Amino acid sequence: MATQDDVAGQNLEKLNENLAKVEELSQRFIQALAARTPANPTLNAPSHDLFAKAASSYWSEILENPGKIYEQQLDYWGKSVRHFVEAQQMMLRGDAAEDSEAPDPLAGDKRFANPLWNTHPYFKYIKQQYVLNAQAIEKAVGDVDDLDPKEKRRLDYFAHQIIDMMSPTNFLGTNPDALERAVETEGESLVKGLENLIADLEANKGEMVVRLADDKAFELGGNIATTPGEVVYRNRMMELIQYAPTTDEVHEVPLVIFPPWINKFYIMDLKPENSLIKWIIDQGYTLFVVSWVNPDASYADVGMEDYIKEGFLTAIREVKAITGQKQVNTVGYCIAGTTLHLTLASMAKRGDNSVKSATFFTALTDFSEQGEFTPFLQDDFIDGIEEEVNAQGVLRSFIMSRTMSFLRSRDLIYQPAVRSYMMGEAPPAFDLLYWNGDGANLPGRMTVQYLRHLCQSNDFVTRGFRIMDETLHISDVKVPLMAVTCQSDHIAAWKDCYRGFQQTAAKDRTFIVSESGHIAGIVNPPSKKKYGHYTNDDLTLPAEEWMAGAQYHEGSWWPMWETWLRKRSGKRIAARAPGDSEHPPLAPAPGTYVRKKATI
Repeated sequence: MATQDDVAGQNLEKLNENLAKVEELSQRFIQALAARTPANPTLNAPSHDLFAKAASSYWSEILENPGKIYEQQLDYWGKSVRHFVEAQQMMLRGDAAEDSEAPDPLAGDKRFANPLWNTHPYFKYIKQQYVLNAQAIEKAVGDVDDLDPKEKRRLDYFAHQIIDMMSPTNFLGTNPDALERAVETEGESLVKGLENLIADLEANKGEMVVRLADDKAFELGGNIATTPGEVVYRNRMMELIQYAPTTDEVHEVPLVIFPPWINKFYIMDLKPENSLIKWIIDQGYTLFVVSWVNPDASYADVGMEDYIKEGFLTAIREVKAITGQKQVNTVGYCIAGTTLHLTLASMAKRGDNSVKSATFFTALTDFSEQGEFTPFLQDDFIDGIEEEVNAQGVLRSFIMSRTMSFLRSRDLIYQPAVRSYMMGEAPPAFDLLYWNGDGANLPGRMTVQYLRHLCQSNDFVTRGFRIMDETLHISDVKVPLMAVTCQSDHIAAWKDCYRGFQQTAAKDRTFIVSESGHIAGIVNPPSKKKYGHYTNDDLTLPAEEWMAGAQYHEGSWWPMWETWLRKRSGKRIAARAPGDSEHPPLAPAPGTYVRKKATI
């Protein structure tokens, strides 16, 4: 029978074996980093001017009100020393007694769910000091009162990024979950974590992009994006997919959806039970969806006008040809909704009435309020992006993905990294996260046009956006419109979407605010009975008053939209098979463009 010493010896031997594997992996790690072609360094942090201004403001405050500054510093020092003394006492007792007088500011924070954060003297001390440090940074930033509001907002954003980055849960020596897992697995979790890290580096040419989902668990056309259809047209910008009907009859006016080209279109077709694409077809519509090309450096000179001419206008032309209809109904999602507004404005100037109605999902047109993107829409970052696209030809997908992720860094960067790299866990088989990681590059010229003229200068709702030898203004948009926005959208805030929507010249307008965010608020099937929505016919009101007077509806907005769309879709006719003699099927849905991965 093995003795306790024998078991301990075996465990130690296994631990040493696992640690030896770490050294074996180091060569792969170095090779992966050697392949790195990093983004322009100006995209990694704001201009030093921001911090210089903040420092100047801080020193001015010291000179003008030294007592206040000293009081804050002494309070911070005093609390830090007191916590250290309390930790010493807890160490002597061997426990960490709860402090019933002081509320825990991190209560409910899932990063600190392990009981050891409250029961172990070492971890409790680290947690308390982290809270103190965070509060001191927040206080210092909050007291800077002579910065421009945008600069103050940026300073606050980057200060909180530092706070989140320095969380003790992000470091092995101060993460009880990771340490317990390492001991339980004799170090195997650390080996698996390093393997996960190296695999991510190798997959992204040396860039540390955390895999959010198991990419081997999904197959386009296999277990996601499975709604039957055919690619019936293709050019250098897009594939046009016509979906197979599921009803004997369909409405005569076809519907064409323009998804954002920042991501792939199949967010609307992940699974049959939550597929907006399948649901639309099941309601009796002839549906076309654009699948945008994933551009490489050869698309460097492609601009917004190319998306309008070779994407929007061409798709509308081909859908009319295939169906024999004079008009189509349209949908634009996110940046494609912004561009659909531009397309409609251009068509109005030319007297082209091919669009019978337009629906916008989370589409911004008025960028006077930049919301959570304020830190990234100032000249230092946009200058850096211009340098990046001049060098690469495209804005590489990982840069955009990284920017989006940092808006929710705890959930999309640090916690996935901790689970993968410190806990050694495999990424989950989660279709939404798989889609989130399947990004797209953006053409260089288009990126600069969008950021400079729409986001920064706000041309479309002010002096007009000059493009295709025309000056386009939002007041040129006059067809029947519906906008669907999302209450907790951090990418296209509903109030900002509303402000732009108010400036259209359409007489027939409907505005909806769905509960939830940028994705879940749109991909919200009625069968789930999950998120409700708000409506109010009075679009003259300011946003707050509009919401105060809005009517709440249980469940998805999809049926309400379908009722609105049905009235603009004509009589019912025999269902149409995809394509025609001049548009033979080129590939089954979801097509070929969607399968191209972004280059790093």
